[in-house]
Amino acid sequence: MAGALRPSDQFHVGIVAEDFEATKDQLSKLFGFDWHEDMGGPTEVSLPTGDTVIDFQCAYARSSGAAPRLEIVRRVPGTLWEPTSGSGIHHLGYWSDDVAADVAELERHGYVTEATRRGPDGGLLFAFLRSEGQTAFRIELVSRAVQRSLEQVWAQ
Repeated sequence: MAGALRPSDQFHVGIVAEDFEATKDQLSKLFGFDWHEDMGGPTEVSLPTGDTVIDFQCAYARSSGAAPRLEIVRRVPGTLWEPTSGSGIHHLGYWSDDVAADVAELERHGYVTEATRRGPDGGLLFAFLRSEGQTAFRIELVSRAVQRSLEQVWAQ
């Protein structure tokens, strides 16, 4: 792959929750998860239908340093951030050294870009892509440029 995504680049599994707080509570009670502070707010994204601002909220589970982390995302009605049927897993998150190159490579393999966000430098900060067919799943590519910031949040 152009940006050379590797299994070690996978850093989280995302679940979109219909009831954000109830999902976190259930996972805490059943499996002992503890959560970092909720993150997010108004977020500019580009969708196939055009640019928009969504109210994006998520929380990451605390971990002992092991990856992948669990991420719970608050449902955003009418967008790709809707709960899925079946397992409830919404996406696999990967660090990317070159989000644009990795997007292009995944598109060459039949993935469809669902959403992107540009960073302050104009480059892609993150992208969500979805595959089709029996092996369909969604990938989130996140620029490695934000890795240090997220790791500082997780260290608290």
